[in-house]
Amino acid sequence: MTILVTGANGQLGCWLRLAASGSAAGPAAGSAAASLTAAKNQFSADGTTPSHAAADQFLFTDIAELSEESAAMLRRLGGEAVDLSTVRLDVTDLSAVRELVRRERVQAVVNCAGFTNVDAAESQPELAELLNVTAPENLALAMREAGGLLVHVSTDYIFGARVYDTSIGEEQPGAPTGVYGLTKLRGEEAIRRVGCRHVILRTAWLFSEFGRNFVRTMLRLTAERPQVKVVDDQRGTPTYAGDLAAVILQILTAAESAALSAPDASAPAADSANVFNFTNAGECTWYEFACAIAEAAGRTACEILPCRSDEFPSPVRRPAYSVLDKSKIRAALGLAIPAWRDSLRKCLKSIL
Repeated sequence: MTILVTGANGQLGCWLRLAASGSAAGPAAGSAAASLTAAKNQFSADGTTPSHAAADQFLFTDIAELSEESAAMLRRLGGEAVDLSTVRLDVTDLSAVRELVRRERVQAVVNCAGFTNVDAAESQPELAELLNVTAPENLALAMREAGGLLVHVSTDYIFGARVYDTSIGEEQPGAPTGVYGLTKLRGEEAIRRVGCRHVILRTAWLFSEFGRNFVRTMLRLTAERPQVKVVDDQRGTPTYAGDLAAVILQILTAAESAALSAPDASAPAADSANVFNFTNAGECTWYEFACAIAEAAGRTACEILPCRSDEFPSPVRRPAYSVLDKSKIRAALGLAIPAWRDSLRKCLKSIL
C-alpha cells in the first residue's frame, strides 16, 4: 500500500525513513533494521514478512528541509537504500492534501507533523492551531474519503493539569495546561469527529539520533561544561524513536489485516477505543535520565545536579507525572516493550 509520512524530517519521521528502506549499513544499523523487520514479522503466522510489505510505497513530506546532519545519519544507519526525498505538501491546505492522496492513491497516513515547541506555542497559538488541529483534521477528512487509515502521533502534554500518582490510561480525560497540550488534544478530538479509520498514538519524551532532543542536548552540555543542572521533579518515560517507528509498522500491519477495525463515526469525541499509549518501559525524572546518559556515554567529568522546575522559568507548567500506561497496546499487539535504558544504549551506540 502507499503510505504518506508527514513530519518526515523529524526524529520519528527519520526512523520511518529507515523502516521504509528495508536495509541498513553501519555499526548500529543491523540491530535497527532487524528490530524493524521483526516488528512486521510478528503479525505473520509462519514468521515471514506479510505479503504486502515488499510492495509498500512510502511518500515523505515535511515543511522543513532534511538537515545535512540528519541525512548523514540516515546514510550511516541505512545506507544508500534510504529515501531522502521530500514531497512538497502543505498539510494545512485541505485541497492540496486531497489532491495528493487521490493522485498517489494513498491508503495510510502516519502524521508525525505538528507544532512541538511547547513554550513558543504560547506566543504563536494560531500556528499551533493550524499544525496541531487543522492539519490532522485535513488528513482525517482525506483518509475518510479514500477509505484509508490515519495513524496520528499525540502527546502526554494533554494531561499536564492533573496530578497523578499512577500510570495514566487512555481513558483518562485530557487536561492540558498550555496551548501546545490544548491544540494536541483538540487535534485528537477533530480526528474522532471526522470518523475516519484511525489510531491515535500518545507518546512522551522522544529521543533519537536525529534533530534536537534531550539525549543530544545532554551529550553536548556534558562535553562543554563542568556542571549541569537538570530538573528532578518531573517524572515520565523516555521513548526511543526507533522503537516507536517499529510499533507504527505493527499498527499499519494490524490495521491492514483488520486486527484494528474502523471506529464508529457516531461515537463521542472522547471515545478512547482507538487511542493507544506507547513509551519505552520504566520511568525516571529528567535528572535521572541525564545521569543515565552521562554514565552510558562515559561523561564522568561533568557533575550533574538535581534542581526544581521553578529554577528554569517557563510560560507553561510541565506535567509533574506523565508515565503512560502501556498495558492496552501491549495486549493488542503482543508487544515486548524495551526498557528505556536499553534503548538509550542502542541510540548512543549510533551517535558516539
